[in-house]
Amino acid sequence: MAEFTVGDADFLLDGRPVRLLSGALHYFRVHEEQWDHRLAMLRAMGLNCVETYVPWNMHEPEPGRYADDAALGRFLDAAHRAGLWAIVRPGPYICAEWENGGLPHWLTGRLGLRVRTEDPEYLGHVERWFTRLLPQVAERQIGRGGPVIMVQVENEYGSYGTDQGYLRQLVDLLRSCGVTVPLFTSDGPEDHMLTGGSVPGVLATANFGSGAREGFETLRRHQPAGPLMCMEFWCGWFDHWGADHVVRDPADAAATLREILECGASVNIYMAHGGTNFAGWSGANRGGGDLHMGELQPDVTSYDYGAPVDEFGRPTRKFWLFRDVLALYQEGPLPELPPAPALFGAPVQVELTEWAPLGDVLDVLGGTEAETPVPASFEQLDVDRGLVRYRVGIPGPRKPRPLSVAGLRDRAVVYVDGVRAGVLSGEHAVLAEPVAGPAAVELWVESLGRVNYGPLMGETKGITGGVMHERQYLHGVRSRGLRLDAFDEAGAVAKVPFRAPAGDGAAAPGLYRATFEVAVPGDAELELPGWTRGFVWVNGFNLGRYWSAGPQHTLYVPGPVLREGTNEVWVLELEAAGTSVCLG
Repeated sequence: MAEFTVGDADFLLDGRPVRLLSGALHYFRVHEEQWDHRLAMLRAMGLNCVETYVPWNMHEPEPGRYADDAALGRFLDAAHRAGLWAIVRPGPYICAEWENGGLPHWLTGRLGLRVRTEDPEYLGHVERWFTRLLPQVAERQIGRGGPVIMVQVENEYGSYGTDQGYLRQLVDLLRSCGVTVPLFTSDGPEDHMLTGGSVPGVLATANFGSGAREGFETLRRHQPAGPLMCMEFWCGWFDHWGADHVVRDPADAAATLREILECGASVNIYMAHGGTNFAGWSGANRGGGDLHMGELQPDVTSYDYGAPVDEFGRPTRKFWLFRDVLALYQEGPLPELPPAPALFGAPVQVELTEWAPLGDVLDVLGGTEAETPVPASFEQLDVDRGLVRYRVGIPGPRKPRPLSVAGLRDRAVVYVDGVRAGVLSGEHAVLAEPVAGPAAVELWVESLGRVNYGPLMGETKGITGGVMHERQYLHGVRSRGLRLDAFDEAGAVAKVPFRAPAGDGAAAPGLYRATFEVAVPGDAELELPGWTRGFVWVNGFNLGRYWSAGPQHTLYVPGPVLREGTNEVWVLELEAAGTSVCLG
């Protein structure tokens, strides 16, 4: 069997120097039936390797209960079929603009800042997870005839902490789980990041989007020998809801790729194909410059990333420019592109004719209501992705006073005596109009994604302070959660008591349902004219969050989700609904 090693200046395959031309493709952001096509696109662009993260929170929704945790192995098999080597970045933290940076909500909710340290309780959970996950990596290493050539230790740890004991324990854990291929770390090319995130004896790599020569010079100061590699060449970027769409000029990105390779380095293009944050798994950032402690910036559903292979799997101008650069480092011609995926037929407009109010949906699919002196957090209610209804009373009689929420994360639609009174956010948490007592207050709070990067990574969700009338806390709060995965349970939505939309048109929030016919299934996009914010399912598959705030205005529908004949769509609207959706 082949042997992949790290030499003094190069990566070595059976003793011969090789250059890694890798591209990031996250299996969990691509429908499994499309893996083969996307991997073939990477080969056609001129890559010889694929890199993927592993999202712990998606695969272990609660301690000891696992969900499709064999998916990584199936993806590595697909990479092997495509003729690609594989780099695995198992975490436990991955960032990746993914909910909570891949760490489970039940873990960060309990441990807080003890995660990503040498804390014994945290490491105990990591050991259980790695012991479950890593055998499928170990048995697919190159020395056993598989594609895996390298495995990462943590992820950009130098951007977060300095616990060297933690990193050394992860190295030991990876080895004890059978990982024998070279290990590596990856950090920004800055002194404080490389000193915080590197491990003696483990290859250090750098992450950047430009300035390759300067970045590698910094890396060389910390690591005089060993192959150079940009483990994340950021060829594009991601978008936040309510902000402008981010675009990187393809020629500029291709010039940086050329510079990296001219330095004699290996590269991992991040992203080669970005895919989609299905099912509300988008993460969030905090603004505020380098401190990352400012306003919440939730990520959009699309993870197209301006990648050379776009969200639909199509080659972009960036693809062709990258292919020209990568062709200079090949022995012989590049493979032809695979056949393009089938596209959806004629556009279909679907009228949403069935509706259930949010309260009815909560009654059927929600968890148990908790009554506590102060609001329960999402973590206390065991809600990872979804929303929570908080109910509290204002005593009376009393004259109108400001109603506010302390510690609100992220967005709350507020009702007073059953009438909508406004929408609050963490930065704007006081109702515009004062409220008199007595009154019944109801707040529907949605998590827009847990922070995935920086010092506030893992912060709790929901109302983390309290509901206040003037300066007085309102106690005796009833909290009830609605998890998004409750909609995934077989037959669950069928139990919801649907009826015709409310008389004021389809404006009220709630769950909407309709069926539609498809003549020719294929990749499509879904438009939601007149809708505000919520989630969409097609045939039970959660396409992710939509939001009229933009910059994303359509949702990607993978062709394998649709079927010839009758299909079903559900729309969970949280603010103000439209009347129809358009598939085209």
